[in-house]
Amino acid sequence: MSESNTKPGLRKSRVGVVVSTGMEKTIVVEYVARVPHPRFKKIVKRTKKFYAHDEEGKAAVGDKVRITETKPISKLKCWELTEVLSH
Repeated sequence: MSESNTKPGLRKSRVGVVVSTGMEKTIVVEYVARVPHPRFKKIVKRTKKFYAHDEEGKAAVGDKVRITETKPISKLKCWELTEVLSH
């Protein structure tokens, strides 16, 4: 396995919708991936929720945001808010 996966420039980035802002400095982002079914090859939607760090509290529920992978901040939180794309 190569060490190129550990470079900071190769962090994963996702675009999703904020579904919760009830915690302090944390948002819950729902990410929808359109992937082909392994057997039938039909495109299906897969949803996943990510806990992301929002230091300034810029994001609101319903906002479209970009999050980037980071080192673990807490037990569930290893993403951070990069930018708010639309309100």
